[in-house]
Amino acid sequence: MSKKTMGIHHITAIVGHPQENVDFYAAILGLRLVKQTVNFDDPGTYHLYFGNEGGKPGTIITFFPWPGARQGIIGDGQVGVTSYVVPKGAFEFWERRLEKFHVPFTRIERFGENYLVFDDPHGLHLEIVEREEGETNSWTFGGVAPEVAIKGFGGATLFSTQPNKTAELLENVMGLELVGREGDFVRYRSIGDIGNTIDVKLTPGGRGQIGVGTVHHIAWRAVDDEDQLDWQKYVAAHGYGVTPVKDRNYFNAIYFREHGEILFEIATDPPGFAHDESKETMGERLMLPSQYEPHREQIERVLLPVKVRELD
Repeated sequence: MSKKTMGIHHITAIVGHPQENVDFYAAILGLRLVKQTVNFDDPGTYHLYFGNEGGKPGTIITFFPWPGARQGIIGDGQVGVTSYVVPKGAFEFWERRLEKFHVPFTRIERFGENYLVFDDPHGLHLEIVEREEGETNSWTFGGVAPEVAIKGFGGATLFSTQPNKTAELLENVMGLELVGREGDFVRYRSIGDIGNTIDVKLTPGGRGQIGVGTVHHIAWRAVDDEDQLDWQKYVAAHGYGVTPVKDRNYFNAIYFREHGEILFEIATDPPGFAHDESKETMGERLMLPSQYEPHREQIERVLLPVKVRELD
């Protein structure tokens, strides 16, 4: 048996003040806040989800805001760079927008593609690439219209303690195809049309340290619960220690740490984000899983208030 993931389901990172997080991803990058909830293992911490209008897999970046926590160090054993994809011809808009909001950026080329490279307010490394593939994001907010809006993930760059082992896993277990090597990077591509391009940095550069401004894990797509159980057996058969299935309310999740020390998750596409509130109102209020609903008042006292707002 062999399996192939469609690509990235979501990426989860640790950041600082939650309002700064919302301002950057919703107001500047124009993503939709599709869910306000809490870390199911630490209900005193938000879990905020941003994506396209429908919150589809391949578009979702999620955050645990830890205001006042120590700054992390981006390095081996982590996703080093998160890549977003925009429509062809959108670069000029994004250059002007980043300048407008005083976000420093540089322009680089990799594997024949141009990238705008910048950091978020808490130090996460981001980049934007133009591509034809991927459906248009119909969400409009703060001057970001569908013809230039972020479609979702372009992919990610993995920083590994054992790059060859990570590359082997991507190709032989996750089912990505080798595209080629350029300089210090080897590129793989999944079968999906979004969240499909993974670069592995081939030279280790020092172990990362978890904290503000670092990615906690990268999640890959499973079609449904049955497919996920197949993945669980398949990954275990290749010698990785895989967790039991965990109910994350909006998807089910299994986790394993690959040999390059990056935490991988495999998450189900369904049920999605509109099953506990309507698609039209997603992200407008704090949603709690049933076990925490009796403690809502206490939880809301602990969490700092956040608001999606337009910025001048």
